[in-house]
Amino acid sequence: MKSNKIKRIGVLTSGGDAPGMNAAIRAVVRACTFYEVACFGIFRGFQGLIEGDLKEMGPRDVKYIVSKGGTILKSARSKEFMTVEGRQKAIETLKKNQLDALIIIGGDGSFTGGMQLSKEFDIPIIGIPGTIDNDIYGTSHTLGYDTALNTVIDAVDKIRDTATSHKRIFFVEVMGRDAGFIALNSGIGAGAEEILIPEENIGLPKLLEKLKRSKASGKSSCIVIVAEGEKSGKNVYELSDYVEEHLPEYDVRVSVIGHIQRGGSPSCFDRVLASRSGVAAVEALLKGKKNVMIGLQNDLMAYTPLEKAVKGEAKIDEELIRISDILSI
Repeated sequence: MKSNKIKRIGVLTSGGDAPGMNAAIRAVVRACTFYEVACFGIFRGFQGLIEGDLKEMGPRDVKYIVSKGGTILKSARSKEFMTVEGRQKAIETLKKNQLDALIIIGGDGSFTGGMQLSKEFDIPIIGIPGTIDNDIYGTSHTLGYDTALNTVIDAVDKIRDTATSHKRIFFVEVMGRDAGFIALNSGIGAGAEEILIPEENIGLPKLLEKLKRSKASGKSSCIVIVAEGEKSGKNVYELSDYVEEHLPEYDVRVSVIGHIQRGGSPSCFDRVLASRSGVAAVEALLKGKKNVMIGLQNDLMAYTPLEKAVKGEAKIDEELIRISDILSI
């Protein structure tokens, strides 16, 4: 399988960290060793590439990291890389270290940077989608998404105990940028009474109507999962105030789960997905592939052109929205 052209591969993590990134780094490094290709870890994303902050890595450099959250290569957002001068410095690093290809673990912004670099330097780029938001086109799961779901469910289960004990409504805000994947799936998994996501703006009057219906059906407490990018025009605290104003019989509280969703030991699913993705990325380069993303489709590793992965829109599962409506009675 080994290509005569690919002898030295660089790997970096960019953008927000996600559980499973370390497992992917480990898989890339060890797959390179298996195929007798040199692997270089690039620290601090594109900024590290600009500054030449990299080192050759072998199997022992990545021992015991499969279970660790975050990224041993660190991550950073680089304003300098957005300039022609910054990218030229990055290209000089690639030339100096004779890197033949680059594997980028990150989201759409990271892939956009990789495409720009490939356009200007003609270096093969392979993307591995790593973001808890699951908002990348071309894969059913991104690295970190499953772990984030489990983190949210664990937190909501604990909040439920307090909500039930004190007969309260809790508005629980979860992450996800402009996508409702975390909110919808964790909401169903945690048995939330209502789920507010950007893809379905139910409107404030309907929210009040649903909460009234829940109380009339005998529910003494409620959990409302709110995606951070939902479209009501109010943030989670304003939603809480709105409900208290119009339904004064409710005792309303807010909990913002925040960045704990991005940390922690990755789930088994994320560890396996990261391992498959890392090996597939190296093998893709050795097969002559370039400028594609490795994604999970129908439980198989598949290639999606990076440009399509960046410009495409990951669709929410309409069937899950229907199921959440049925189960909220």
